[in-house]
Amino acid sequence: MPHRECAPTPHPSTFRVLSERVYLPGFAIVSHLGRKSGRAYRTPVNAFRTHGGYIIALAYGSESDWVKNVLAAGSCELQTRGRRVRLINPRIVTDESKGWAPLPVKLILDLIDAPQYLQLSLEQRARPGSTKNAMAPATEVHNTHSLSRAQRLGGGKPAHTR
Repeated sequence: MPHRECAPTPHPSTFRVLSERVYLPGFAIVSHLGRKSGRAYRTPVNAFRTHGGYIIALAYGSESDWVKNVLAAGSCELQTRGRRVRLINPRIVTDESKGWAPLPVKLILDLIDAPQYLQLSLEQRARPGSTKNAMAPATEVHNTHSLSRAQRLGGGKPAHTR
């Protein structure tokens, strides 16, 4: 039996750099809370923009812990291409045709027999200076590159706010 030290493992900073600077189309990080522990988690996913939200491919199925966490919370944050968006109303959809997916993704999902995806909507927020019934889509929570690590993890205020 091989020793654990023999298996190549990515350096922790590799994941941090990749997860904080996700620019490639289709690649994103879901931030969610454990439904039992309350612990914060970050999970790499394949996500695609739709009108009014995002679709996340469920390559590992709908029984994955991160999926259960997002469904239980009813929301999550998605980091993609240097931006964070707040997503709500998660629901699992089964689509054997995978018509929503770009061709390379569709081929891989066909190969691994993954017909399900998680559909989420962008959270709505009130427009400043308007009536409380007027809503605007919250297209982004913040640009992650203008924040320090502590601010991205929920502490402190942005440097430009005093």
